[in-house]
This record gives sequence, structure tokens and C-alpha cells, in this order.
Amino acid sequence: MPCPNPTDRERESAAEDRKVQAAVLEFLISEDPDRFTIPELSRAMNAGPADFGAEDAVERAIRELVGAGLLHCCGGLVLPTRAALCYRRLVA
Repeated sequence: MPCPNPTDRERESAAEDRKVQAAVLEFLISEDPDRFTIPELSRAMNAGPADFGAEDAVERAIRELVGAGLLHCCGGLVLPTRAALCYRRLVA
């Protein structure tokens, strides 16, 4: 049996990460002006029993979106930046 191509797995993982990032950003924009801590956001995004993988995916998404300038962490809260809100208004 041939070994799976690790590059395919990396592509699948990256695609899944982008889906989680989009879901996190959409959720926070739709809930604006409500604010969430990271644990609250993770619970809201992952209804059901605790799942480390799902919680980790949300935390990775937050980290990537902060790095991209679309989310802001301030005082323990996660919120969309003005740029993210402006873009959402433009495409809505």
C-alpha cells in the first residue's frame, strides 16, 4: 500500500484552517458589538462536548487573524478590527 503524500495532508489541513478562520471572523462580525474571551468564543464555536482539536483550531484561527490585522485581542477580549468591519460592510 502506498504511503499517503504528506503534501496532500498539509493542503487539507491548511484548507480546514482557512474554513475555521472564516467561521471565527464571520461569527465575531455578526455578533459585533458583543465581545468574547477566547474560551467563550471557543465554547460558542464548538457546541457539544469539549474537543481539544476543535478548541485548538479556534485558537489557531484567532492567532492567524490577529496576525493578518482582522482581529484584535484587548484586555482578554477578541474583537474584529475596524478594517474587518469595514470590509464586511463593503461586501454585504
